[in-house]
Amino acid sequence: MKIFCVANQKGGVGKTTTTVNLAAGLAKIGQRVLMVDLDPQGNATMGSGVDKRKLELSVYDVLLESASIKEAAVKSEKVGYSVLGANRDLAGAEVELVALEHRDQRLRTALQEVSGDYDFVLIDCPPSLSMLTLNGLCSAHGVIVPMQCEYFALEGLTDLVNTIKQVHANLNKDLQIIGLLRVMFDPRITLQQQVSDQLKAHFADKVFNAVIPRNVRLAEAPSYGLPGVVFDPSAKGSQAFVEFASEMVERIKKM
Repeated sequence: MKIFCVANQKGGVGKTTTTVNLAAGLAKIGQRVLMVDLDPQGNATMGSGVDKRKLELSVYDVLLESASIKEAAVKSEKVGYSVLGANRDLAGAEVELVALEHRDQRLRTALQEVSGDYDFVLIDCPPSLSMLTLNGLCSAHGVIVPMQCEYFALEGLTDLVNTIKQVHANLNKDLQIIGLLRVMFDPRITLQQQVSDQLKAHFADKVFNAVIPRNVRLAEAPSYGLPGVVFDPSAKGSQAFVEFASEMVERIKKM
């Protein structure tokens, strides 16, 4: 079982879109996937066909050790993967975790119990570096970084790389950047092409070959409570995510 965080400290870069569509893409090519929503907004939960308001158990219960992942995860038939959902309760977990022992290892411990049940675990992290994000980073083998090819994106990336280095040094020796995924890409914009070239020059094979284009269908899909890959499989963005899922599987074989 491989565990990946989808993280970027900059908001609005398509983290949740990346998480749910990669999960759906992996499920589509036959992988057993668990998607963990660590963001109190619960967008990845809703975008996976699960109503966060009706969750009996959520990732909050797992972090506070009042439920196991087996008990709290829901198989979402619409999307083909399992969801460990989040809702507003999770906002309180930040405060409650501070006083607890092993507070940054709670998710890691819980995931060890289901290591035989899934091929991939994808964790949607909140945009801030919080106790929740830390739980994600401490349990992951690697980080997938969705990036828009814009000038400020490079600045945000530096912060994230430093955070990952610190977590790697102090809390999780397995953690590494698996790769950078270019999202919302428009090849007609010269600056985006330049930033893309800079990324490839600087990070070389850490940049995924798959590129996710700016795509209306991907943007519409969450309002239907579905990943784009399920909502409109024929859309360019959906096809790009299925290609990305295949590339992920190949990359894992080399790890």
